[in-house]
Formats: sequence, structure tokens, C-alpha cells
Amino acid sequence: MAEKILVIDDEETTVQLISILLERRGYEVIRAYRAEDGLRKAYRTHPDLVLLDIMMPNMDGWEVCRRLRELSDVPIIFLTARSDVRDVVKGLEMGADDYIVKPYDNDELIARVKAHLRRAPKPTVSEELIFDGGQFRINFLNREVWVHDRLVHLTPKEFKLLAVLVRNAGRVISRNELVKEAWGPEYADATDSLKLYIHYLRQKVEPDANNPIYILTSRGVGYRFANR
Repeated sequence: MAEKILVIDDEETTVQLISILLERRGYEVIRAYRAEDGLRKAYRTHPDLVLLDIMMPNMDGWEVCRRLRELSDVPIIFLTARSDVRDVVKGLEMGADDYIVKPYDNDELIARVKAHLRRAPKPTVSEELIFDGGQFRINFLNREVWVHDRLVHLTPKEFKLLAVLVRNAGRVISRNELVKEAWGPEYADATDSLKLYIHYLRQKVEPDANNPIYILTSRGVGYRFANR
């Protein structure tokens, strides 16, 4: 079965050219011309690798990368005209596996795609995770959280924080790692505000915020989501 590569870029000509290049090498190409459509197709098709542009309307490639990393270890290669070294560093720190600047060499692009596919385990993407016998559900596609059949309204920062915790259920995550994974490396110094956001989350998702059963504190280390 051909390996699937998802190409997300708002420039239709670019997507078509990349698709022809990849299909001639035997890959199955999934095309997306908007970030939101790319995320939906990632959830539904479980690609083996993602080629991702940065500069797109409504939602940029940085946010797409962050959301994909909440769900999967699928290899992500930024393919963009942004060549500043700070952008390269940001992309890699956000979880991308590679960063290629346009215009690119066709042979180099194929070589990098092959290299990452060789090294990557088969990705798994879950649209929804369920805990506590169905009493706690988080849907990543709709960005919804249900607790005891009640829809919980979270801010984007709260949802990202909770997403990292539940994707690592049962594992203690240090404060520094949690902040960087949830909000990005630019928030590395925001660990002081983490306690406040955990408080907000507990007020919304815990049956009793003073006696949490889901978001637990590991004193002196960080937090973990109980794998109930």
C-alpha cells in the first residue's frame, strides 16, 4: 500500500506541482488548500507524513503544527518561503521534523521525505479520548470536552494545556515541559502562570475542584492526568 503524504498549502499551483512529484515516486497524495481542511484530513486519513506551509489565511502553519502534535507523532516537514533562521528554529522547537525553504530542489525534497518515512513509526491519531468509564471525553476534532455529560467551555490556552495532559495520561509532566508543549517554546518563562491555569481547569472539569480526581499534582515536579 502506498504511503500517504498530506500536503497543506494555500497556493494551488504549489500543491499540484508537489503532488505530481510525489505521485511519480509512488506516494498517495492528500491535498489541502486551507489549514482547517488540512487538520480535518489529518484526523480522517492518518497520513504517514505532512508537508506544511506556514503563511496561510485564517490559521497559519505554526498553529496547524501545534494541533497535529497534540494528536500524533506523524513526521511534519515545513515547506515555506520563510527563510529566517529564527523561523527555522521556531519550527523545529514546535515539533516539526524538518524545515525546507522554497524554492526547493526536487531531489532533495524526495530524499528528505524518504528519510523521515524510514525513521518514523506508523502514526496514530485519535479524534477522541475517553476516561473514567465515559464520564470524561475530549474530542480533538471539535475541540470539545464533556464531563459527566456536561459540555465544558475552555479557552484556547486551557484546551491546549488539557490536551497535552490527556495525551500523556498517567505520566507526570514537568511544569516547564507542559508549558512548552501546550503553548510553544516562546512561553518557556510562563511557568509561574501555570498554577493559575491549572486552577481554572480544575474549576471547570473537576467534580470537586478542591479534591481533584483528573488533574493531579506531583509536588515539586509538575502535573499528571489520572488514567482512570
